Amino acid sequence: MFNGSETTATVIIILVAIAILGWSFNRSRSYGKLGMLAWLQSVVFTVPWLLFLSLFTAGIYLNIVSILFVFVVAAGIYIFLGKRLRAAGEEAFLQDRAKKAFENQLKDSNPEKSDRESVSTNQPENGIITGETEVVPIPLEELKMIQGIFGIDTFFITETIPYQEGVIFKGNLRGHNPEVVHERLSASLKERLCDRYRLFLVEGPEEKPVAIILPSNNDPKPLTKGQTILAVILLFTTIATSLEAAGLLLNFDFFTTPARFGEAIPISIGFWLVLIVHELAHIWAAKRHQVRLSFPFFIPSLQIGGFGAITRFASLLPGRKALFDISLAGPAAGGIVSVLMLIGGLILSHEGSGFEVPVQFFHGSILVGIIARIILGSALQESLVNIHPLTIVGWLGLVVTALNLMPAGQLDGGRIVQAIYGRTIAQRATIATLVILGIVALINPANPIILYWAIAILFLQRSLERPSLNEITEPDDTRAIFCLLALFWMIATLIPFTPALAIRLGIGG
Repeated sequence: MFNGSETTATVIIILVAIAILGWSFNRSRSYGKLGMLAWLQSVVFTVPWLLFLSLFTAGIYLNIVSILFVFVVAAGIYIFLGKRLRAAGEEAFLQDRAKKAFENQLKDSNPEKSDRESVSTNQPENGIITGETEVVPIPLEELKMIQGIFGIDTFFITETIPYQEGVIFKGNLRGHNPEVVHERLSASLKERLCDRYRLFLVEGPEEKPVAIILPSNNDPKPLTKGQTILAVILLFTTIATSLEAAGLLLNFDFFTTPARFGEAIPISIGFWLVLIVHELAHIWAAKRHQVRLSFPFFIPSLQIGGFGAITRFASLLPGRKALFDISLAGPAAGGIVSVLMLIGGLILSHEGSGFEVPVQFFHGSILVGIIARIILGSALQESLVNIHPLTIVGWLGLVVTALNLMPAGQLDGGRIVQAIYGRTIAQRATIATLVILGIVALINPANPIILYWAIAILFLQRSLERPSLNEITEPDDTRAIFCLLALFWMIATLIPFTPALAIRLGIGG
């Protein structure tokens, strides 16, 4: 415990920090939205340290899991605010460029003025652009050709503004079917300018369709040599951790007793069968939609062997339907294989099977517990239950599948939610998922898997998938139902029974 002088010094430091935050708040207000976002970032960076210092002064000591939880949450909020700050800064920058472009055009009295104005006949004052490379990198001749693909029967332009290396066209979508309109516009663009540009049809801030033209050099890039080497290293690392996890299940350490290599192989092969089927299903669905995928980056884990793989899209997605189909295919295939293994293992379970586990083992998952109760019946009334090793493999496969179905970032579940409900809901779901994982890790510090997975999502998978070429057309109701089923599957796999409910269902006694 601190003495009086140390406590006084600490209080003074905290008060000074609060005073500085208050002073910076007053200064930040004059800069509008950008200033307030920057101020909030400084608050998120400062508050955890003030919290720890205050608790330490009061004689309250947090464990390592609590400290990590606070920093993970603070880092997540800091990153989120940073994205909002960059987006707001880019918006202000574009508005400033458009304003300057308009002012320059008003001052311009050379003969080329009328020619430039004819290119922007559908624009209001705040959206006029010039043919100057400084404002719009697209050459004037190509810009005219691009504007020529739009018409009163497809997309009627009302405003044109510069955007990054391309241009944004605001207007009215005339066709009743956005998918048909996008196909017509894309085909016309390709006919006039080959593959030099891509046309994105997205929803603008005013919830109205917006057409964005970007050069094709913004398409996803193939893996670099270094990234490919990293993917191969992660592959072999995950093979090693899967063997280690199998060894731990068999009560030996694979790395210290490699002579027992043969004993760990069957369980490891079963685990890898789930991962391979998962990735092959992604590839199959991607080929159906003519989308290329990168080589997967596997995520190793000593506890369960691996968390699956990070698979990037190596080409643009045609629409949200493709995003949904490709994202769901992997977990669906891997989940089916895992369930079949689980059921097969339970059927093969008998006295003297490879594993003898306490009945509380089946309290860890509602889905697994119910399936086990149906197959094993009264055997779950005993304190110890004999199960076949295939049961463990199936359960591990279900856990990996469920973790990847979490509605966060670029996980399969996050992509599925983005495809069905849009980017705003997907962003909120990502934040909610990270908060829930942090709370669960804080409540259950004995299980490091949840905290590890939360950190992996935060630093590797938190960002949403880039927009598809056609973001307007929503997937059908059937896909929406499958989205809900996938989320239900994830919850049923990861949520445990309460002891009272398990006993009521005949799992334990």
